[in-house]
Parts: sequence; structure tokens; C-alpha cells
Amino acid sequence: MAPLLLPPRRPAAWLAAALLPWAAAAPALAASPDASYRSPAEQRPADLVVLRRWSSMEGESLLGVHDPKPDPRDPSARTIVLWLESPTGVKLAVETLRCSPEAPMRLTRNGSALLIRELNPGGPVTAANRLDHQIWWAACYPQQAGKDPASLAPLARQLGYSGKLREQQQVLSGYAR
Repeated sequence: MAPLLLPPRRPAAWLAAALLPWAAAAPALAASPDASYRSPAEQRPADLVVLRRWSSMEGESLLGVHDPKPDPRDPSARTIVLWLESPTGVKLAVETLRCSPEAPMRLTRNGSALLIRELNPGGPVTAANRLDHQIWWAACYPQQAGKDPASLAPLARQLGYSGKLREQQQVLSGYAR
């Protein structure tokens, strides 16, 4: 059997030979694959109210709401579109909120589970319930959207909310038993 002959060790030469096909394609790769591509920031609706912004290693993300509407089935309910923007795209969710002083609440999803969050407008706002209150105010009283819900306690009491309701959450499984 004949000995196996390998080329002399020249890593730079091997690397150049391996990258040559990629170098020819580099101008095409640098150009946008689709000239109609719009970044998530360029897709934002005009009425978007940003509630939170944060940065990660991927880039900036934000959570906002837009398009509050009365629910035709219930005069005390509203729907609103939740806008979750990340550097890689946008996720949308439609949420329902009840605005009545007797039983204010937010219905939202977490995976397949339905979360029913009973709220207390005019009551204490903490890190745990701040987002719920921000979304609730944006849906039920759009002119207050984007304001700190802790500062809206006097307005809530003027609107008939006691500020003394018990906040709680129910989790309903989305899977049939």
C-alpha cells in the first residue's frame, strides 16, 4: 500500500481555499434578502403606547398596547392589542378587560392557560401588578394610557372604584380533561 501524502502544513492556504466560495457570495449576503423587509420598529402602529422597554444581548425589546375597543358583547368590557416587540420580530395578543367598578379584571393567556386577574384600580400598585394596571388603564381609560397607575388612585376613586378590592388570580387550564 502506498503511503498517504498530505500537502505541507499551511493553515492560511487551506483557510483561503475554504473561504474562496464564500468570498464570491459575500456581496449577495450583505444585501437585504428582501427589499420590502421592515424592522419591528418600522411596523409599529401610530397609536402604540409603550409601557415597558428593556435591553438584552439581542437588542432592545418593548411591550406596548394599541387599538382599545369596546367589546360588543359586554358594555363594561374592552379589548386591546398587546404588542411585544423584540429584535427578531413582533408578537401580538388580543386581551379582554372588564372596566366595571364592581369587578375590574384582565383576561390574558400564558401558554395554553387562561389567567383571570381581578384588579383593584385605586389600590396599591406593586412590581407584581403594575403591568396589569397599566394595560387596564390603557384599555378602560385610553386618555390615561402610559401614565403611572400608582399616580391614578385619586382619579380611580372619582370614577367610582373603591381601591379596596382584593386582587387575585385564577388560572384555567387550556387543555381538555
